[in-house]
Parts: sequence; C-alpha cells; structure tokens
Amino acid sequence: MGRLSVLLNSELPSRAVAVYLVLNEYADKNGYCFPSLKTIVQGTGLSKSTVKRAIQDLTEAGFIQREQRYRENGALSSCMYHLLFR
Repeated sequence: MGRLSVLLNSELPSRAVAVYLVLNEYADKNGYCFPSLKTIVQGTGLSKSTVKRAIQDLTEAGFIQREQRYRENGALSSCMYHLLFR
C-alpha cells in the first residue's frame, strides 16, 4: 500500500488530509516546507482554527513534525513542517 493510501485510509479527519496535501505541495525532496498559516488556509479553503486542529491531528498521528521558527530579531516566523510519511 502506498504512503498516500495509508493517509487516505487512516482515521484522520478530512481536514487533516486536506492540510497534508497542501503541505506536500510545498515540501522539498526531503519532506520539509514552511508555508504560512495563511497559505495553508488559502490552499485548503478551511478556517484558520480548523487548519490548526488539522495540524495537531497530523502531529499526534505521526504524519508530520512541526517546529516553530523565529526571525533574527526574535519575532515569530512561519513554522517548519517535516512530512514524515511521504
């Protein structure tokens, strides 16, 4: 069974699958990407709070790792996501 099949056949809610597919579009060959929350919201058509829940779903299920990034001045930047199941 392919990895995408595992995702689609998992018990993850559809919001999580939609977010994963958007993250996958931005991921490099090693599975890393750093789209903003706004970009993910626009790519999925979901609300900001729903995208946040989906990211939590994916993290808890072991499909992604999320790391908060900071600018040189200490301000928040977009998160880095590592897709573990590509």
